Amino acid sequence: MNRHLFELTATEAVEMISQKKIQAVDLVVDCLERISSLDKSIEAWTSLDPDAAIASAKRADEKTSTQPLTGIPIGLKDNIETKDFPTTYGSAIYKGHRPAQDAVCVTLCKEAGTITLGKTASTEFAYRTPSSCKNPHNLAHSPGGSSSGSAAAVAAQMVPLAIGTQTGGSVIRPAAYCGVYGLKPRYGDLSFAGVKNLAHTFDTLGCMARSLEDLSLFYSALQKTPNQKIDTSSIDAPKIAIYRTAFWDEAQPAAIESFEKMLTTMSASKAQLHEVRLDSLDKEMLTASWTINKFEGSRHFLRDALTSPELLSEAARALVQEGLKISFDHYQEARAVFERARSLISAALAGFDGVVSLSSPGEAPAGLQDTGPVTFNFIWTATYLPALSIPFFTGPSGLPMGMQVVGTGTHHQLLEMGSWIEKQLQK
Repeated sequence: MNRHLFELTATEAVEMISQKKIQAVDLVVDCLERISSLDKSIEAWTSLDPDAAIASAKRADEKTSTQPLTGIPIGLKDNIETKDFPTTYGSAIYKGHRPAQDAVCVTLCKEAGTITLGKTASTEFAYRTPSSCKNPHNLAHSPGGSSSGSAAAVAAQMVPLAIGTQTGGSVIRPAAYCGVYGLKPRYGDLSFAGVKNLAHTFDTLGCMARSLEDLSLFYSALQKTPNQKIDTSSIDAPKIAIYRTAFWDEAQPAAIESFEKMLTTMSASKAQLHEVRLDSLDKEMLTASWTINKFEGSRHFLRDALTSPELLSEAARALVQEGLKISFDHYQEARAVFERARSLISAALAGFDGVVSLSSPGEAPAGLQDTGPVTFNFIWTATYLPALSIPFFTGPSGLPMGMQVVGTGTHHQLLEMGSWIEKQLQK
C-alpha cells in the first residue's frame, strides 16, 4: 500500500479493517503521529489520550465481530461532554472540567466502534470568541467557527471523521473554509443531549468528513440505523432552486464567479435551475435569529456570567447583558417569524429536489479573530432543513471554498443530490 493510513477515508478504512488488510491500531498510531507532527502549528486539539486510543484500537483488533465504524479514529468538538476527556466548552472557566458521563452522541460513537483520539477546539461556548486553532491550508487564516478544530483536524488528515455543532453556520462554514465535507442535518435528527447549548431553538449536531460516503456512514452511526448506500442512478434532470439570499453582495467576486460556472455546468447536465428569492424574509429572519440567540444564550451563560465574569470574553458578557434586556414577548415574536418562515420557505421550495447556494462568502478570513459571517448558513439552520457543504472551489489565494446544497427531504436524499451534483462537476 503506497498511501499513508491517515489518508484513508473512513469508508476505505472500515472495509480494510473488516477484511484484515490493515489493523485498527496501525491506523490510530498513524493518525496520532500525524497529529504530533502538525498540531503544534494548527492547534486543532484541546486534549488527547494516545495511550487510551492505542489500547482501544488493540481491543478492536482482537474482536471477532465488527461494528459499523470499528477502529475508526474520530475527534469530538469540545462543547460535547465526555467522561474520558476534559470538556472545557472553549472557556477558561471550565479548564480541567471532567463530566460524569458522556453525551448521547459519544455513547453512540462508542457503540459504533469508533476510537476517540481527543477533543477538538471550539470557540468559547460555540459563540464568537475564537480559539487558537488555525486553517491547515494557511496558518495565517481562520478555520472558521465555532467547530474550528473539527474542520481543521479532518482537513489536515489527522482523523477521517469529527463531530461539530451548528447554531448559525458552525459546521457548514468551517467545512467550507477548510475544504472538507460537512453535514448539518435536520433539526433534532441527532440527539443534542449532553452538548452545551448556545441557542436551543437552533442548536444542531453535525458531521465532518472527507467524502460524502463517510458522511452517510457517520450519520447512520449517530442515529444507530443501517447505513444506506448513496445511489444517484434514479436522478435525472433534477429540479434545483438557486437561492442566493438577500446577502449576495457579501460574497467575494471569486466565489460568485465559481458559483456561476457551477450553474452553467449543472445546466448543461440537464439540471432544471430556477431562481428563488425571498429577500425581505431573509432580512427579517436574520434580525429575528439574533434576538433568539441573545435571549437563549444569555440564559445558558448566566451562571458563568454571575460566578466567573472575569473569565468570560467581552463578546459573551455582551450577549448576556443584551439578552437579559430582551422581553419575553419580543422573544416570542422572533420565534413567530421562524414559524412563518418555515411555512413560506417550504412552500417556495415545493417540487424542488434540492437547493444550491454558497457555503460561505468565499475564502477564510485572514487572521484568527473573525470566524466568518453566518449569512449564507443561518437560514437553513433556522428553518430546520438539512444542509451540506461540498469542497468544489478554490479561491484566488489558494484557499478552499464550498458550495452549499440544501435538502427538501431527508438527509439521505440530500447526500444523493450532493453526489449527483459532484459527479456533474467532475466530468
